Amino acid sequence: MPVRRLITLSAFALLLPLASACTMTGHGTTTECAVSGCTVTFDRGVSAKASVLGIDAELVAVDGDLVTLSIGGQRVTVPVGESEAAGGTNVRVSEVTPDKVVVVLATGLEQN
Repeated sequence: MPVRRLITLSAFALLLPLASACTMTGHGTTTECAVSGCTVTFDRGVSAKASVLGIDAELVAVDGDLVTLSIGGQRVTVPVGESEAAGGTNVRVSEVTPDKVVVVLATGLEQN
């Protein structure tokens, strides 16, 4: 695991107990984070990108139930409801609607 990502995850794990969750909004995205990971909601029809856990995530394409993402510069296609490893994290697509795509990036940590 790259040092930058390890530092980010460590800081995230230490600071998160101060708040139950954090929410960030960017151009075409909303990100909600907890100890276990971050849920990124991408708006469809816009160039949507987010930076979470030291990883850049971008919605590239949606074809039916297949979602193509760029995670940490690595392109990955994930079926809805399934997970794939990419960019040093586990990526799960939890929902696809005509308006949004919801993706979960897991930290590998669990909340006590």
